[in-house]
Amino acid sequence: MGTTSYVSISLATALERSLDLAAHNMANASTAGYKAQHPLLEAVDPSGSGDDTQAVSFVKDNGIYVDLSQGALVQTGNSLDIAVTGQGWLGYLTEDGQTAYGRDGRLSVDADGQLVNLAGNPVVDEAGAPINIPQDVAHLVQIGQDGTLTDQNGGVLGRIGLFNVPSFASASPLGNGLFLPHPNAPASAPVENAQFAQGFIEQSNVKPVVEMIHLMDIQRAYERATHLMSDENELTKQAIQRLGRVV
Repeated sequence: MGTTSYVSISLATALERSLDLAAHNMANASTAGYKAQHPLLEAVDPSGSGDDTQAVSFVKDNGIYVDLSQGALVQTGNSLDIAVTGQGWLGYLTEDGQTAYGRDGRLSVDADGQLVNLAGNPVVDEAGAPINIPQDVAHLVQIGQDGTLTDQNGGVLGRIGLFNVPSFASASPLGNGLFLPHPNAPASAPVENAQFAQGFIEQSNVKPVVEMIHLMDIQRAYERATHLMSDENELTKQAIQRLGRVV
């Protein structure tokens, strides 16, 4: 197998990763709080010559990066729905007791009186503890811009935590719009000036039309890479046949 085939294989592998992420983005275009994910690819010169004009570059997959831009806010009228305006992440407890982060603010109160997201993960306060709300006042709860929850009499029930997550690029996606920080990442800290909007949710920041065009571009590039491999294999086959002929 020649260098051309190796380069084409590395490109095809990277494009397959890109295709998976683009399809995942399209599938979550209507998921509240979802942040688009994209591959982080790098051209690598195996010779290490540093001469970009002569080097044959392979494609290296360095993982993914997350588009952190704000999604559009949509009013729902549900008093327990919240949207984060600006920076920061909501904290949710996973089944194994870890704190994951996301922006999906479609909340409700479960049978145990805990404030949870659609997947049943408890939402945490600034100290990382679950928030409890009496069932009989859940529909009357007011959520201030700083995340403070109060009942109909003004009694404070708790405060929704909003966190800065250092080294978010290394966080692992868990599904349902949640991300788990790397074990060695610095600890997350509460945002000082939290901004919430009650009765709203943040839409996905995926742009379906752009993502669809991206999918078509990836498909065309993948086809070119596979054709290049086929052409080189055919040239190698012909060369072997000619060299093997008895003169």
